[in-house]
Amino acid sequence: MRRESRDPEPGIQLHLWYGGTFDPIHNGHLAVARAARDALHVPVHLMPAADPPHRTAPGASAAQRACMLELAIEGERDLRVDLRELRRAEREPGQPSYTLDTVREMRAEAGPEVPLALLIGADSLLGLPTWRQWRALPDYVHFVVAGRPGSRFDPADAPELAGWLRDRWTDSPQALAQAPAGRFYRLEHPLRPESASQVRALIAAGRPWRHLLPAAVAAYIEAQGLYFTPAAAAGPV
Repeated sequence: MRRESRDPEPGIQLHLWYGGTFDPIHNGHLAVARAARDALHVPVHLMPAADPPHRTAPGASAAQRACMLELAIEGERDLRVDLRELRRAEREPGQPSYTLDTVREMRAEAGPEVPLALLIGADSLLGLPTWRQWRALPDYVHFVVAGRPGSRFDPADAPELAGWLRDRWTDSPQALAQAPAGRFYRLEHPLRPESASQVRALIAAGRPWRHLLPAAVAAYIEAQGLYFTPAAAAGPV
């Protein structure tokens, strides 16, 4: 059963988190975060995931991924880093990291009336039924779904989601601030070609990759020797 919610008190601002492995953070990630910041007029908290249970382990350590995030957002207006999932992994070593645990923690901190939202990509939305107790997530947060310009959610791609989402979509950013949780909002952002898997593959192959990342992050990767294979270590960057 969906939790009924009242409008939050006037003046309460939406709190927005952008979770991901960020392995490594690249220019595409930053484009999404900036687009959400500018469209919704709120700070965006980039939240690196601990090792997620539904994908392979990251190529960089948690500390390295957190460091790359800090380097990437230095000087960026209203982009911040939230390390709650990494800290929980330190407190509970060996335990899987679930989004449900994270949003419950956020809600407990914020109280019942503050609007909270997660920023995810359209591909993550299509994979939502693989998440633990996914139907309960909108009881705690809204979802801001970053699609590509001109793209729309196709029910044929995820029939399990289509009916469930039908009455949850909103085209109004204001709707996210008028209820604590439960809505899905489409965010269009500039089309970017980068993906973390592409960056890792380019580095491993010794092909050009630095242009896909903030300069400080590229320098850190090179200094730490992240994602390189021995054959690629001396290749072009």
